[in-house]
Amino acid sequence: MVAPAKLNGTGGRKAAMPPLKTTPEISADVVELALRTRFNPLRGLTPQILSAQLDQFQLGYVAYAAMLWDAIERRDDVLKGVAAKRKKNVAKLKRESLQREESDEAALHAEALDEFYDNLSAVNALDENERGGFSLLVRQMMDAVGKYYAVHEIVWQPGEVLTAELRFTPLWFFENRTGKLQFLRVPLGGAFGVPLEEGGWMITKGDGLMEACSVAYMFKNLPLKDWVSYSDKFGTPGVLGQTNAAKDSDAGRAMRDAVASFGQNWSGVVYGADGAIKEPIQLVTADSGSGQLPFPPLIERMDRAMVSLWRGSDLSTMSADNKGASVQADEGDILLEDDAALISDTLNLYIDRFVILQKFGTDTPLAYSRLIVPEKENTDLDLKIDDWLLKAGAPLGTRERMEHYGRPDIDPKDTPLKPSAAPTPPEETGKPPQNQSLANQKAERLLVLVEEALANHKPQT
Repeated sequence: MVAPAKLNGTGGRKAAMPPLKTTPEISADVVELALRTRFNPLRGLTPQILSAQLDQFQLGYVAYAAMLWDAIERRDDVLKGVAAKRKKNVAKLKRESLQREESDEAALHAEALDEFYDNLSAVNALDENERGGFSLLVRQMMDAVGKYYAVHEIVWQPGEVLTAELRFTPLWFFENRTGKLQFLRVPLGGAFGVPLEEGGWMITKGDGLMEACSVAYMFKNLPLKDWVSYSDKFGTPGVLGQTNAAKDSDAGRAMRDAVASFGQNWSGVVYGADGAIKEPIQLVTADSGSGQLPFPPLIERMDRAMVSLWRGSDLSTMSADNKGASVQADEGDILLEDDAALISDTLNLYIDRFVILQKFGTDTPLAYSRLIVPEKENTDLDLKIDDWLLKAGAPLGTRERMEHYGRPDIDPKDTPLKPSAAPTPPEETGKPPQNQSLANQKAERLLVLVEEALANHKPQT
């Protein structure tokens, strides 16, 4: 437990402490109502409906577009994977409390933040089976990357250890008509919400990739449905029978029964056919003419667009110049760093300053939280730099360099390794090289014997 510190000259000014929210806004009855009135926003979705919902979102009525984006992210096979990877990539980063200055008070501020984050809990307000710690909190905050906003209700838990339960609240509990999210006490419950009290809510603001992804989903889903219809109708070959018999003759009825016995919906009989009939019954397949259906390229184009939006450059579009992997990796690093900065800044604004305010009574925090993005390692470059510095006479610490390369210090009881001695050149020893295989030595000896035999051989005249 971190005890409150007395303010000194560097501790900032005292500030009025807002009352802590200790009871959640969303009661069990509201959760039950939200679950009972839930519907599928994808059923009957058309380009016109999608366009109207996107327009309404920009006007501040965010609920229906948010529900649609949530359903698309859960249902689409590509988005389900790439969105989860983007979120989990940030959630696995370590959090550290960093001091703004070197002082005892700053150290206490950092310790208080560590204590808070080590004990917090995160939960989904509509599904309390989704419960965890800081890692889950980050994944929930990353929902803002897709839907513009991710909202958490902060239910403080004061006591010997100050911590909180952060309740992830879906976006269809809010409206944004005034440029500030306001809470709807009933989900989809109208256009007018109540303001969010300071210190009781945390809002993460992201890029809102699902607006573009929903358009891509629409133009992926339409050709996909056409492709399914085409496969249903033409995927199984039809059956065509031909006979020179009349339609109602015994031979004609026999041909009709033979064709019907195949059990295909797509079947027919040609009666009174002229000329020789080589194949009285044959299979008929649909031919697209060009040999390629128009549906797959459009579906693949939309999938690539969604992957590119969430994960950076689409590797498959860059294979021509063999630089796709490096470009994709660079853009992935940019996204990771930006996501880490987004989460860190949001925590600083909505959590860190309130923890310091409650613990120490000052609105000037001397410590803050940061997600640490590990630096990319380039061992070859590091070795070259170290070698250049040593030759230039720069002092390098053994322990620091050992830690940098991930090598532990030697145990005092251990025997130190020594560099291997340089091998003696073969010309100085008069012996064949030691690393030469026995087979090579035999081959060279055989070559010497052949040369000697040729020298001693005298051709007959």
